[in-house]
Amino acid sequence: MRIRLTGDWVVGHEGGRHCLIEQGEVVYQDARIIFVGHDFPGEVDVTHDYGKALIAPGFIDLDALADLDTTILGFDNQPGWRKGRVWPRAYMDRGPYEMYSTDELVFQKRYAFAQLLRNGITTAVPIASLFYREWGETWDEFTAAADIAGDLGLRVYLGPAYRSGNQVIEANETIGAHFNEARGFVGLEAAIAFCQAQDGRYDGRVRTMLAPDRIETCTSELLRRTDAAAGEMDVPVRLHCCQSKIEYDMVVAQHGLSPPEWLDSLGFLSPRVLLPHGIWVSGSRGIDRPGRDLEIMATSGATIVHCPLVSARGGRALESFASYRRSGLRIGMGTDTWPPDMVLNLQLGLMLSRAMDGDAASPRAEDMFDAATIGGADALGRPDLGRLMPGAQADIVVFDFSHDRIGMTIDPIQTLLIGASGRDVRHVVVAGRTVVVDGAIPGFDMQVASRRAQAQFDGLISRYPERTLGHPPVGEIFASSYPVRRR
Repeated sequence: MRIRLTGDWVVGHEGGRHCLIEQGEVVYQDARIIFVGHDFPGEVDVTHDYGKALIAPGFIDLDALADLDTTILGFDNQPGWRKGRVWPRAYMDRGPYEMYSTDELVFQKRYAFAQLLRNGITTAVPIASLFYREWGETWDEFTAAADIAGDLGLRVYLGPAYRSGNQVIEANETIGAHFNEARGFVGLEAAIAFCQAQDGRYDGRVRTMLAPDRIETCTSELLRRTDAAAGEMDVPVRLHCCQSKIEYDMVVAQHGLSPPEWLDSLGFLSPRVLLPHGIWVSGSRGIDRPGRDLEIMATSGATIVHCPLVSARGGRALESFASYRRSGLRIGMGTDTWPPDMVLNLQLGLMLSRAMDGDAASPRAEDMFDAATIGGADALGRPDLGRLMPGAQADIVVFDFSHDRIGMTIDPIQTLLIGASGRDVRHVVVAGRTVVVDGAIPGFDMQVASRRAQAQFDGLISRYPERTLGHPPVGEIFASSYPVRRR
């Protein structure tokens, strides 16, 4: 079938950049776009007119929330190492264990993937916390994740996370590292086998990647083997890097090099590498170590995955998005935390950059929008994503601009970054399949899923004392905002 979408505004793509088409139309057939512009000359089977709306390419989320987000537990409960965000040695010695059942791990993927789609994210590179895991992610849960993505219609790049070690808080309140390199190699081999078995499923909507967890949890040999495997299979690699001062200091102490310097020395960095979050770098506030971290990452062609919401909640920001762009760094976007609202992240990313630089003119709205569309597509080596143009994948999002809370419009991208949110997503199409209709996913009862998610989350919280320094009761770990009066 040929399907035509029309609306007040369409984000087309011409000459290598986005353009705005007023009273425009998009026509797609099967999984591909065949026309963007005015007055399609051919016949169509169905026309959907969305009126006062913005029709745009789907967002590409390079660090997409894929679990029941635990960052809320650290929101007003600091320092994190005292509140269960770092395993105490006593818990490590008794043997870490899975705090979710297999069914719970599968459910949280379905719940999270549905939320991504409802926020206009059509391509996701999922991320989930390992804080509550035994060690790494598993083949079974990610095979299930591939099936869930296929069922819901989400385009994904999947790979179970693995690591050689983790941070540990000692009884004297110092943070160190625990390593089991052999366990990391086992995780890598399982991840390679997963890539070989799963890549290309569901008409190519399920692709694969390698996901060593965080730079300070990996050994040199694990990263070398990861790089070799990624090159052989031609898959992306994501490694959380320059995310915290603890991480930065640990890498310097272990290797005598900053995180980017160490990766560069290993030959790890390349255009296939995705690096969330890229905040703690030489020359930034809090790092007085001289160096050329940004230059190293820019020269390599690696992509910084900017997740402004989760970083700002921790009191940090890029210094700055605009300056990183000027330095030649490739930048994509990620949500990483609840809510998985890319629009909110674009808004916050713009405001933080302007505040950090004291510059009201840079970045502009389109700079942020580019990062969430073209930037993400280029990071994945996918010129057929992030763009509405003939031959591209029919990954399309319709934002509702018809209600009074959206505010005034002189430019739809500027309005999106001023008055909209992920809740304004009305319809979503992925590879020509309509997956969100009037803000809902057909056949998915979000209210029932939300109740189950809360019950599952409550069970996780009840076990937090076991993996918190000193094993205090839950009430001491997570303080309420105000005194609570219970019946």
